[in-house]
Amino acid sequence: MRWMRAAGRGLLVLAVVLTGYVASGARADDGSGSGRGPITLATAGDLTGYLGPLLQGWNRTHPGEKVTLVELPDSADETHAQMTTDLRGGDRSRFDVLNIDVAWTSEFAAAGWIRPLPRDRFPLKSFLPPVVGTATYDGQLYAVPYVTNAGLLLYRKDILAKEGVAPPRTWAELERDAKSIAPKYGLGGYAGQFLPYEGLTVNAAEAVYSAGGSILGDEGERVTVDSAAAREGIGFLARGVREGWIPKAALTYKEEESKQAFQDGRLLFLRNWPYAYVAASAKGSRVAGEVGAVPLPGPHGPGTSVLGGSNLAVNTHARHPDSAERLIAYLTGERVQRQVLTRGALPPVRAALYDDPELIRRFPYLPTLRASVLAAAPRPKSPRYDQVSLAVQAVVHDALTGHETPESAVRRLARELAAVSGH
Repeated sequence: MRWMRAAGRGLLVLAVVLTGYVASGARADDGSGSGRGPITLATAGDLTGYLGPLLQGWNRTHPGEKVTLVELPDSADETHAQMTTDLRGGDRSRFDVLNIDVAWTSEFAAAGWIRPLPRDRFPLKSFLPPVVGTATYDGQLYAVPYVTNAGLLLYRKDILAKEGVAPPRTWAELERDAKSIAPKYGLGGYAGQFLPYEGLTVNAAEAVYSAGGSILGDEGERVTVDSAAAREGIGFLARGVREGWIPKAALTYKEEESKQAFQDGRLLFLRNWPYAYVAASAKGSRVAGEVGAVPLPGPHGPGTSVLGGSNLAVNTHARHPDSAERLIAYLTGERVQRQVLTRGALPPVRAALYDDPELIRRFPYLPTLRASVLAAAPRPKSPRYDQVSLAVQAVVHDALTGHETPESAVRRLARELAAVSGH
């Protein structure tokens, strides 16, 4: 997904703190025994350029622990591949702090790549409650939430106002308006991110969750996807493509392509992260001033979004682990978290910022986003998350393209996930 920029940018702002080589993999320090020293922060897709100034603030006040910024590839898949290659046996001490996508915490913790963190060192009680769960594995804190995210339904408020209808709260209302209103204005009805990549995993999980289902349980040890709810959720999306109120072009959309389609005035409704609201509302957008946002709809009322975002973790082989934890505390402090929103347009994890009147004036979607985050659920937790996601993408895409019925797709997905988990 551009999902990792998208929750950072909505999703990833991927941070990695690099240090020198420690051949033994043992914890080294600056000679004082404190575990402190220079660190390097690598980030993927810092599209707004906000992170550099934040790190300058750290460097001014921590001259012995200066951070050097390094950018990893934009693509979430490429970033994951680069990080895991090193962590599996390349230069394992190269990464001190990893700002990993929220879906990777279980994988990295189970593999022994990141170390447990002391809960009392970080302001976890100040965060939106659901985000803390994305940073834990097997009851232990392995990371600290840095950026959160939840999907929103963007809509053309000018068109709905002309038609005298409220934004949809249910799938039936969304389907009705996408079928009947969008064609009158020469628009596609509804789109999400339906290319077979991480974004499709997110969209599929949201459909299943909204219908009351789940995909995995017990940290990935139990497959739960073979259910009426999963068939209903996948069936809703497949029906949209089959009947045309989800345009076939949406099968090629990632975050950016879908955002551009909405921003160019080609869609009535769009599921995307809040960064798309900001872009579509900005000067130069064809729909500026005409964009509304509500929680994702579900079968009988508001649905369930997948939690996006990224978490900061410390490499097991970190050279300067104390500096790594201190940097994490800095980046998750309220002052810096405010700048994450105002400079980077990324949803912060600090709960108080969502009630700040000044920020709400600048970012009017914040109350809606807060409600969506509080009702959101994480992607399936699994030590083999990358394999889980690939299975979801492949099977759901076959259902959307009509190569498989939703019923058979769900049964097939259950079999493939059982093979992945070894059960």
